[in-house]
Amino acid sequence: MFKSLSTNLIVRGVLALAVGVIALAWPQVTVLALVILFAVYAFIAAGLQAMRAFSSRTAGPVFGHLLLGLVDLAAGVIALVWPGPTALVLVLIVASWAIVAGGFEIAAAFGHDEPAGTRALFILGGLVSIAFGVVLFAHPGVGAVTLALLFGLFNLIYGGWALAQGIELRHSQHTLQSAVREPHPA
Repeated sequence: MFKSLSTNLIVRGVLALAVGVIALAWPQVTVLALVILFAVYAFIAAGLQAMRAFSSRTAGPVFGHLLLGLVDLAAGVIALVWPGPTALVLVLIVASWAIVAGGFEIAAAFGHDEPAGTRALFILGGLVSIAFGVVLFAHPGVGAVTLALLFGLFNLIYGGWALAQGIELRHSQHTLQSAVREPHPA
């Protein structure tokens, strides 16, 4: 679709900036969009499980895949019918992930012969991740909006970076092309 990397980066940057602004302007809408995205994912997973069930030759896998498909279907319906509790569960999953990831990061600091500075950064990153998870567990309602705001900030930062990189790459390509076109002195 896009023949040049610079155009791709510029378009991605502009889209990320737009998503970031929307997420920051309407964090509740962003949370609802994430819940709907989860529901769509669950419905797709249910369809894939049904397809796997009917492509199996034996009864055991058919029953298992159909059961998993029904669980996925139920999860999607629950997400759409009760978006508030679904957002809460998603926040609690992110909180759990942050705490576990932080623990592994701290453990990684002591796993190898890391230099002291690297070890300190691993420990600091792990502690920040654990603290983030604890805060999300303590205030999950605020956590959903906070996640939407963090998502928005991430997209603004990434979008600005991608846009700047795309413009810089385009400028470099033009400079390189004009340098190649100039006749070299003999």
